[in-house]
Parts: sequence; structure tokens; C-alpha cells
Amino acid sequence: MMNMSSVKTTLGVTEIAANIRMLLMDVDGVLTDGKVFGIPDSSGNIVETKGFDTQDGIALQWLSWKGLVTGVISGRVSPATEARAKQCNMTYVYQGHIEKIPIVEEILTRSGIAASQVAYIGDDLTDVVVMNRVGLSIAPANARPEVMRSVQHVTASAGGQGAVREVCELLLKAQGHWEDLLRKYEIKAPAAG
Repeated sequence: MMNMSSVKTTLGVTEIAANIRMLLMDVDGVLTDGKVFGIPDSSGNIVETKGFDTQDGIALQWLSWKGLVTGVISGRVSPATEARAKQCNMTYVYQGHIEKIPIVEEILTRSGIAASQVAYIGDDLTDVVVMNRVGLSIAPANARPEVMRSVQHVTASAGGQGAVREVCELLLKAQGHWEDLLRKYEIKAPAAG
């Protein structure tokens, strides 16, 4: 079993973000607004689905283009999560796991990435144990108050409404990739001022 003692530092968020190689996250309340919808299929059986933010999705793809590994660890099992993870080029998809530490240990072992080079986004109490063991802990604006008190960074946006996009941009900017993306899409950098 890997030693995952706390890796918190006194560095600022941007300095920590510059060294992140993997972004892991919860799903409900992070990639979604936390709502789960049950809709009937053609046989009348209820099928679960969720709503995801498109800007989060493209930003996760940008991370994969730049060599950052991404993944989800969720307490719920949902085909919608599996499909979304595939669309976003995620490497790790673990569902049905409320106890997340064994999963994080497995991911770190498989990836060879140190806990200090992992960022984690979570919104509920079950996420804090992971946040205490990674390099950069982040909560979306809709996280539980106890979670917000436990993290190094809170996004301005809520989960399912751009929180993941904010984190992706933070990582891309801290690692010097943002200007390349702006050029790729023929966007002029803002004037210095």
C-alpha cells in the first residue's frame, strides 16, 4: 500500500498547478450540477441520465492534448458518466466507489504519478479524504461548506456550470499552454494594460 500522507505545501495555487500531471474528480456536483434525471426508455424502464457542461468537456480534451491525465471516481454507477468520460478522453473511470482512497492508490500505482502531482476536484464529504492526500485540492462553488474549508482553491463556478473548465484553464495557464491554445483558435491575447 502506498504511503499517501498529506502532501499540502505552502506554495500558492498557481505554483502547485504548474507541476500537476493528473486531474481527478468526483462526478455528481463537479462534472454535473448534482441532479440525476430518470427518464423512461422505450420499454417503460427508468434510465438515469445527467447533464454535463460542454465547455468542461472541451477543456478536458485540451488537457489530454497537453499530456495531462484525467479521470473520475464516483460513488454512483451511470452509463452517462462512462460515455462522458470517453468523450473527454479520460484515462481513469471508476464508478460505484464511495470509499475513494483505495481507488486513488490504484490509480497512482498504475500511472506512476506522485500524489503531489495530482489535483482533485470534489464537492462532498467523501471527497475530503482524497483532497488531504493530493497536491492540489479544489472545490466547486456549490460544494458543502465543510469541503470548502478543506481545500486550497474554490472555483467561482458551480459544478456542471463551468467549474471543471476553470480548473483546466488554471492548469493550462500555470503550465504555459494557454497562449498556444489561443493561437490555435486564432484568438488574440488581451492587450497589456
